[in-house]
Amino acid sequence: MNQFDDIRPFNPDELPEVYDRLLANPQFQAVINYLYPQVPFGAIAQKMRACKSTLEFQKTFCYPFLGQLLAKASTGCDMDVSHIDVSRRYTFVSNHRDIVLDSALLDKLLIDVGFSTTCEIAIGDNLLSLPWVKDLVRINKSFIVQRNLPMRQMLLASKVLADYMHYAIAEKNENIWIAQREGRAKDSDDRTQESVLKMMAMGGEGTPVDRLVQLHIVPLAISYEFDPCDYLKAAEFQLKRDVPGWKKSAHDDVVSMQTGIMGYKGRIHYYCAPCIDGWLQTLDPSMPKAELFTAIAQYIDREIHRHYQLYPNNFVALDLLEGGNAHASHYSEEEKAAFLQYVESRIGKIEIPQKDEDFLHERILTMYANPAKNYLAANQSE
Repeated sequence: MNQFDDIRPFNPDELPEVYDRLLANPQFQAVINYLYPQVPFGAIAQKMRACKSTLEFQKTFCYPFLGQLLAKASTGCDMDVSHIDVSRRYTFVSNHRDIVLDSALLDKLLIDVGFSTTCEIAIGDNLLSLPWVKDLVRINKSFIVQRNLPMRQMLLASKVLADYMHYAIAEKNENIWIAQREGRAKDSDDRTQESVLKMMAMGGEGTPVDRLVQLHIVPLAISYEFDPCDYLKAAEFQLKRDVPGWKKSAHDDVVSMQTGIMGYKGRIHYYCAPCIDGWLQTLDPSMPKAELFTAIAQYIDREIHRHYQLYPNNFVALDLLEGGNAHASHYSEEEKAAFLQYVESRIGKIEIPQKDEDFLHERILTMYANPAKNYLAANQSE
C-alpha cells in the first residue's frame, strides 16, 4: 500500500534499517543513557535489534517503562472495558489530557485487559520536527497526521489519512487511537471537533454513517487526578492573553512532553463507553450532513463526559469557582485544604513577565472544575 508509506508505522522488514539509524543518532543515544543509566548501550542495541515487529518493540521497551513510570508517578491506573469485546478491533476516540501518555497508557492497558494487540496512534507532525523522533514514534505504532498544509493539500492528506485508518482496522486488524480534537483542551472542557469525524468519514464505503460504522468508534474517557502540565497550561493562557500572536515553540512542546510524562498524576482511570455502531445505525439517513456530524460529536462528548472518574479536586475546584459548597459531600475539609495548597504550589512554579496570580489561579481551578461540570450536565440529561 504505497500511498501510506509516508504516514504509516514501519513494517517488520524496515525495522533493521530504522534501528541502525536511531542507534547511530547522538540525541537518541543521550535519551537512552538518561533512561537506562546502569545498562550498557550495546545491550540496549542488541535488545532493540531482536524486536522483529512494532508490537514486539512496544512489549520489550514501552510496556516495562510505563509500568515503572506509573509506580513512581501515579497511585494506580486502570481501565473499564466491561462494555466492549477484547477480541474485536476499535477506533478509540478520547479526550486529550497528555501529549504522550494518553495513547501510551492505552497501549499498556489494552494488553493488561486481554487484547492481543495494542493500537496504532494518530500523532500530529507538529510534534515530529526531529527526524529521529519521527522514526521512534513510527516504531511505536504511530501514524502521522499532517498539519498546516495549504487547503488543497490538506484535503488530499485527510483523504489518505482516512483511507489508512479504514485499512488499519479492516485489513491489518489493528486498533486505533485518535484524540477527539487537534491538540489538548487546555481548560479540560473536552469537545469533539466535527472536522475529525468528517475526516474519518472520507475513507471507507457507503454513506457517512456506514463509513463511521466501519471504524467501530469507542468513546474513551480519560481521567487524571492531577495534571502535571496544569501550571504550564495556565502560563500559556496568560501569555496568549498578554502577548499578541504568542505561539508555543518546539522547545515548549518538549518541556510539555517531559513534564507530562515524568510529573505526578495521582489516580488515572480509562473508561471505554459502548461502541457507537448500534447508535449510529438509528440515525435518520436523510439527516443533512452538517446536522449529522454535529449530532455524532455531541453523542461522543456525552459518552465521554458521563464516564469521567471524578476526584475530590474536581468538586473542590467547582465549588471554589461557583463560590459555594454545593458539592461539599464529595470532599473533606482536609482534601480542600490540600488542593488549595497544591494550586498555590503550582502557581509558584510559573515564571512569566507580569505574572497575574488571580488569573492563573482561576485558570487552574477551571481545568479541574470543567470535568465535574460536564459530568454533572451529561448525567442530568440522561
